[in-house]
Amino acid sequence: MTDHQTTETGTAPATGTDTAPDTAPVPAAPARRRGAAALRRLAAAAAFAAFGTGTAYGITQADRTDLPGLETRGDGRWDYPVLAKPTLAPGAPQPFSSDNDGGIHYAALFQLLLPAPRGSAPDPALKVEQDQKVSEDAFLEEFEPTVRQRMKQEFTDEGLRQIAGRAWTMPDGTRTRIYLLRFSAPDFADDRDRCGSTMNVNGVNRIEDDSDWRKAKFTQPNPALHGTVDVFAEAPPVGDEEVRVGCIQSGDVQAAVFQSRKGGVATVPFHQTVVLQSQLLG
Repeated sequence: MTDHQTTETGTAPATGTDTAPDTAPVPAAPARRRGAAALRRLAAAAAFAAFGTGTAYGITQADRTDLPGLETRGDGRWDYPVLAKPTLAPGAPQPFSSDNDGGIHYAALFQLLLPAPRGSAPDPALKVEQDQKVSEDAFLEEFEPTVRQRMKQEFTDEGLRQIAGRAWTMPDGTRTRIYLLRFSAPDFADDRDRCGSTMNVNGVNRIEDDSDWRKAKFTQPNPALHGTVDVFAEAPPVGDEEVRVGCIQSGDVQAAVFQSRKGGVATVPFHQTVVLQSQLLG
């Protein structure tokens, strides 16, 4: 008998009265780092495909045997609400639609944040303002002090418009921090030094490609979703607290998913969190 994930019937993150800062497409800036990989198909989508024909996702209800790499009973996935993309203003296109191939997101940024799973507690270490707004300084605390000033200057040069974030802690001590960074154009959102193999994560000597991600076969494209997903793990030797990072580039938004835990970050819920966040952006 196939085991099903028990889920809480939920909705998308609560919508507010704010809308996306702009009501017309932002002209694309001259490409600086655009390459073949800038908008390659979402690497994880084949493993966690969207279910149904509407905007709601049934990912948390999928049979375990439908998910490559997550095929055993009690695989450790977290219990997320059923996800739905936010409702847009009349006439606003979805990202990557035929009339919005640049991937501009017209939803308020906080509406695109993955909601916390059942059983979690808000992490007060991340200071958020109204509509989950996060300051540049709060985001930069994830990085080594020696690179923060340079990164802050890059935010100015690259037209960073806003950062939204959410953080929670699970009963096993796993801390999750998700940040969405909206830029003035898609080309500026694709910065691999800010979220990639060369990023300087605070307290981590070096990160490397997450071999568990490759073993789980999260590699095949899905034409329904767009973007780039790269997943990294702290290179050994790992200290008391392991750090893993997921980097998502989706049009004008870059997402960074940080998970850390004393004794090691569990692979399955980390991958699950990265995939679900990427689908909300796609």
